[in-house]
Amino acid sequence: MSQQTRTRPDASARALREAYDTALLDLDGVVYAGGEAIAHAVDALSVAREGGMHLAYVTNNALRTPDAVAEHLTELGVPARASDVITSAQAVARLIADQVPAGSRVLVVGGDGLRVALRERGLVPVESADDGPVAVVQGYGGPDLAWGRFAEASYAVARGVPWFASNTDLTIPSARGIAPGNGAAVEVVRIATGAEPQVAGKPLPPMHRETILRTGAERPLVVGDRLDTDIEGANVGGVDSLLVLTGVTDGAQLLAAAPKYRPTYVDADLRGLLTGQPEVAGTDGGFVCGGWTAAVRDGELVAEGEGAALDGLRALCAAAWTYAGDGACGLDAGKALDRVGL
Repeated sequence: MSQQTRTRPDASARALREAYDTALLDLDGVVYAGGEAIAHAVDALSVAREGGMHLAYVTNNALRTPDAVAEHLTELGVPARASDVITSAQAVARLIADQVPAGSRVLVVGGDGLRVALRERGLVPVESADDGPVAVVQGYGGPDLAWGRFAEASYAVARGVPWFASNTDLTIPSARGIAPGNGAAVEVVRIATGAEPQVAGKPLPPMHRETILRTGAERPLVVGDRLDTDIEGANVGGVDSLLVLTGVTDGAQLLAAAPKYRPTYVDADLRGLLTGQPEVAGTDGGFVCGGWTAAVRDGELVAEGEGAALDGLRALCAAAWTYAGDGACGLDAGKALDRVGL
């Protein structure tokens, strides 16, 4: 087993808002869902900010501009400036600008966020494969994006024009449930052309680079709800992470996580920024957190005790991740999660 393999959530004697100088917060599924603030998010972020923690909002959603995102956050009660928002549109625009001459035309399949980011880098958005683009960029365009936009991208990519994607998240949270994300749209063009895009968003390095360049964070904490973007991106960037259970990841997915998806800390919601994190200690035949003991016995995850459900989940993480080592835990977690109340 690699010495770097995480086998349990970390403890923190200090509140996370004190232990880290900057929270790099995902938006969808963390701060809001379907445009409405998630429970406790506004108050928790207010306390963290008043305590001196810098809040930066880092999203793979390339649809809206930083100005629009900041305005929305402010309306929800989370005061924010455009400079506090980092999007995958900005990351992919920088990636393109590093490879093509200034003033180049770029075919856009997506929303205003992409167009504004491209102009910021001195590039010219165009709408047709016949407009002479030297690159194609694809980002989330909202539920009403016309099917013909995918055709324009496919025509250009099939002619050999380099193809870029802001991100490849297959899903996106909404007020009504989980909806198709930009990754699903990227698959349409991939199937039509057989090509592969260069991708900028989380969990890949271009997004991490964009975030650090724009925030200047020295002790950042990535806060997200997705294992395959937020947490993997933090691990790729070598920074700590907090998984909150207000979005797409549930307890069973967390317990099954391979090492690249395992977060530093786990909490129910953004109130986790305001507290320390409890120790998960090894004991004979298992792991203890709070009033819970978790172990793998006869090929089954088990939990015994009582207390806070999150402590039970943390103990189960240690049991499952230690059992799995450098792989993913394939044990059925249903009974154990029911036992701790998740």
